[in-house]
Amino acid sequence: MEERSFKKYIILWLSQGISGLGSSMTGFALVLWAYGQSHSAMSVSLMSFCNYVPYVFLSLFVGGFIDRHKKKTIMLVSDSIAAAGSLAVLVFLLMGSLEVWNIYAINAVVGITNAFQQPASAVATGRLVPKEKISNVSGMNSFSNNLIVVFSPMLAAFLFAAGGLPLILLIDLASFAFAFCVLLFCITIPEQAQDKAYSSPFAGIAQGFDFLKKEKGILYIMLTMALINFCSRLTYENILSPMILARSSGDSAALGIVNACMGAGGIAGGIFVSVKKESRYKTAAIYVSAALSFLFGDLLMAVGKNVFWWSAAAAAASLPIPFIMANQNTILYQKIPAAMQGRVFAVRNAIQYSTIPAGIILGGWLADYVFEPFMVSGNRMAGMLGRIVGDNAGSGMAAMFLCTGICGFTVSMVSCFNREIRKLN
Repeated sequence: MEERSFKKYIILWLSQGISGLGSSMTGFALVLWAYGQSHSAMSVSLMSFCNYVPYVFLSLFVGGFIDRHKKKTIMLVSDSIAAAGSLAVLVFLLMGSLEVWNIYAINAVVGITNAFQQPASAVATGRLVPKEKISNVSGMNSFSNNLIVVFSPMLAAFLFAAGGLPLILLIDLASFAFAFCVLLFCITIPEQAQDKAYSSPFAGIAQGFDFLKKEKGILYIMLTMALINFCSRLTYENILSPMILARSSGDSAALGIVNACMGAGGIAGGIFVSVKKESRYKTAAIYVSAALSFLFGDLLMAVGKNVFWWSAAAAAASLPIPFIMANQNTILYQKIPAAMQGRVFAVRNAIQYSTIPAGIILGGWLADYVFEPFMVSGNRMAGMLGRIVGDNAGSGMAAMFLCTGICGFTVSMVSCFNREIRKLN
C-alpha cells in the first residue's frame, strides 16, 4: 500500500515539476518585461515583495482550514486561481493595457493562493510518502527546484526572443492544465477524520502555537531559520545579480554562468540527499549545512574578483541547502501528528518566511543608499574593507555579502548548540 502511494507521489512530483517550470519561465519573463518598462531594480524587487507579504500574513490563519478540508481540493483550487492570474496577464497584454501595477496585484493574488497550496501540499506529501522516505523526497524536490532554476531562465530567454511574453504565458497555462489533470484524475490523497472543528481561523493559530509551546525545539528551529532566511535574502534575492554585473562591467554571460553554477550546486545536493540514508544527527546537519553555505558561499562571493570564484561561491552556497530542508522536514513529519500538520506547517511558513519581505526591501535599500556610497566615501574603514572586497563598482554589495556571511555563520553555529534543538535528535 505504501509503495503504491509513493509511486503516485512520483507521478505528482513529475507533473508539479513541469507546472513549476512553466510558472518559473513566466516569472522570469515578467521580470524582463517589467524592467524593460520601468528600468528600475526596485520595481523588480516589489514583484517579489507583493508575493511574499500576503503569503506570510495569511499563513497564520489557514492552518485550521487546511486540516479540516480535502488537501487535493485545496491544491486544485489554489493552482486554478494562480493560473487565472497568468491568464489575466495574457489578456491584458493582448489588449495592450498591461502595466507593472497589474503584475503587482496578480503576484499578491498568487501569494494568497500559495499560502493555501504549500501547506496543503506539505500535508499531502506526508500522507503519500512513507516516513522513512521523507528525507529522500526532500532531496528530489531540491533536485527538481534547482533544475528549474538552471533551465527556466535559458528557456524563457529563448522563448521570449522567439515569441515574446504571450508564448511563454501560453506554455505556462498548458503546463498548468497538464498538472491539474494529473492531480484530478490520477492522484488520491488519503484524508483523516478531524476530531474537533474550529470556529474561527484564530482557533487554528492558537492550536498551532500551543503545539509549538510544547515542542520548543521545533519552535526554535523555525525562529532560527527565520534569522537565516533574513541574512540570505539581504543579498541573494536581489543583490547578487547587480553585484555580478557591476563587478564584471555588465557581462550578462558572467551572470548566467554564476546562476547556472548556483542551480548546479543545488542539483548535486538534491541528488545526494535523495539517495543517502537518513541522518542520525538531524539538527547538526541542518545548522552545519547552513554554516557551510554562509562560510563558503557568502564569504567567497565577497572576496571573489572574477567569474571563476563567483561561480565556486554560488555552487558552495546552494549545495548544502537540500541538507537543511531534508533534515528539517524529517523532524517535522516525525514530531507533528498527522491531524495537526496543516496548522503547524502554516504557522511554520508564517514564522520562517516572515523575514523574507524585509530582507528583500532592506537589501536593495542598503546597497543603493548605505554600502555603495560608503565604499566610495574615502572613509578609513571603507579603505580597510576595500583591501578585502575590492574598491571598484559593486564593492559595497560585496561588503554586504561579507556581513551576511559572518552573521549567518554565527547564527547557524550558535543555534547548533541550543539545548532544546539538540533534543530533537
